[in-house]
Amino acid sequence: MGILEVKGVNKRFGGLQALGDVNLSIADNVCHAIIGPNGAGKSTLLNCLVGKLIPDTGSVSFKGNSVLGRSPHEINQMGISRVFQTPEIFGDLSVLENMMIPCFAKRDGYFKLNAISDVMAQRDMVEKAEHMLEEMNMANKKDMMASSMSRGDKRRLEIGMCLAQEPSLLLLDEPTAGMARADTNNTIDLLKQIKDERDITIAIIEHDMHVVFSLADRITVLAQGTPLVEDTPENIKGHPKVREAYLGENSGH
Repeated sequence: MGILEVKGVNKRFGGLQALGDVNLSIADNVCHAIIGPNGAGKSTLLNCLVGKLIPDTGSVSFKGNSVLGRSPHEINQMGISRVFQTPEIFGDLSVLENMMIPCFAKRDGYFKLNAISDVMAQRDMVEKAEHMLEEMNMANKKDMMASSMSRGDKRRLEIGMCLAQEPSLLLLDEPTAGMARADTNNTIDLLKQIKDERDITIAIIEHDMHVVFSLADRITVLAQGTPLVEDTPENIKGHPKVREAYLGENSGH
C-alpha cells in the first residue's frame, strides 16, 4: 500500500468526463511523475488530492486516512504540501519573512500574517527560517523583497516554504513552468538534493520531459482522464501506448 492511494475516482464537469475511474498508488520515498497530453486530467486529479475539488465517486487516502471533505489547510496539516504552477509567495515581504510564515504555521497550526512582528521577536523561529534558507542556498537573499527575485528563485523559496512544514508528501504542479533552461536545471538539481537528503515522497505533474526523466522513479501517463500506463521511466520512453497518446503533441511535450 502506497503513502497515497487513489481508488475509482471519477469527476465530471457538466458533460465533460475529466477523470474516469482513476486508480493510482504512490509509494513511499519515491518521485512519481504524472504526465499526459493537454486536457488529460492532470490538474483535476491534483486538485482532488489537495482538497480543491471533491471527486464525484471514489476515494483518496493519505497514510490510510481519507482526505475527502477536508479543507486544503487540514490536508496540509496531515503532511501534504503543494507547489503551485505560479509561485505562491508574499511579494511584499522579505525572503526571510516569507520563510518564517510556514515555520510559525508548523508550530501553531495556521498562517497568521499579522503576527510577523511577533514572530520576529522569537529567536527560535528566526533561526529555523534562516536554516531553511541556507538549505535552499538563499541565505544571501534573506533581506530581499520576495517580489524582486527571479522566477527560479521565487520557486526555490516556495519549495523551501513547503519543506519548512516538514511534509511527508510534496506535490509539484509544473514547477518549472515559464522558467529559462538555466533556472529549470537549477530546480531539477534542488529537487534531486531534496529527494536524496530527505525522508519525503514527491509527486510531480510536468510537461517538460527533461524534468520528468531527470527526477522520476515511476511515471503514470494519463490520457482522456484515465491512467493509460504506469511504469519506470526507461519503459515509458518507448511505450507504444504513450507514443500514441502524445501523437500530434509537439516534441517538447
